[in-house]
Amino acid sequence: MTPRTKEQNEEIRLQRLAQIRKAAADVFLNKGPLLEIRDVAAQAGLGYGTVYHYYSNKGDLLYDLLWDALERAGGWLKAPLEAPLKVPPESPLEASGEAPAGGHFGLAAAADTGNAAAADSRSGSRETAAAAELGPVAAAGVRLLQLWAEDHALYLLHKLAGEGFASLPEARSAPLSAAFRREVLSPLAALLETGHAADGAADGNMEEPPYQLQRAEMLLAALVGCASLSLRRGRLHEEAKDIACFLKL
Repeated sequence: MTPRTKEQNEEIRLQRLAQIRKAAADVFLNKGPLLEIRDVAAQAGLGYGTVYHYYSNKGDLLYDLLWDALERAGGWLKAPLEAPLKVPPESPLEASGEAPAGGHFGLAAAADTGNAAAADSRSGSRETAAAAELGPVAAAGVRLLQLWAEDHALYLLHKLAGEGFASLPEARSAPLSAAFRREVLSPLAALLETGHAADGAADGNMEEPPYQLQRAEMLLAALVGCASLSLRRGRLHEEAKDIACFLKL
């Protein structure tokens, strides 16, 4: 058997980290801070020692998981709202059968459990396109919900951001909060301001929209709350537009 190259070993290492973080996000949805390394190992289908080799404590695992999610958290606003959700090419671990199929943004991301239709990106694209008829804010909201259905780490990031990352020490929560404000809240506030200005032009009211960052925080908190039930029962993809309509985005 030909030995692996240094590049192949590094790729496998990165895929293993993604596999562990994905499993951690799935476990956290059910157990919250009670999550243990052994729970993550069981969810990932790995030995306890393998996971412990990468993460000796759950604090480091959660911290890395959140930063990893934050690196791709702004993509839902930057990408065309009618674009389908992309699945990355097969990784070396997937090719060898050692890891589950990948998800959005290059992670082995989680699709809604037990619901094959929820993982169908074509269905998600149709839902987003339909929501676009309701306006840019609704379309963006539907797209975000769809991403949460595929990638539970993204949902976890937004949920914990709304809590000020209180489960982390201040030395870790403060930089995360600042980065989340810059990468997610500010772009969303700009979108809300654009939508508000368009509504004002339609009804003749062109007042400067106040407190856009606060509105962005409240909107994300509402989405997180409404998504929780649908996410747990594996129906977030198909119920994303209903949630957007319920919130009157």
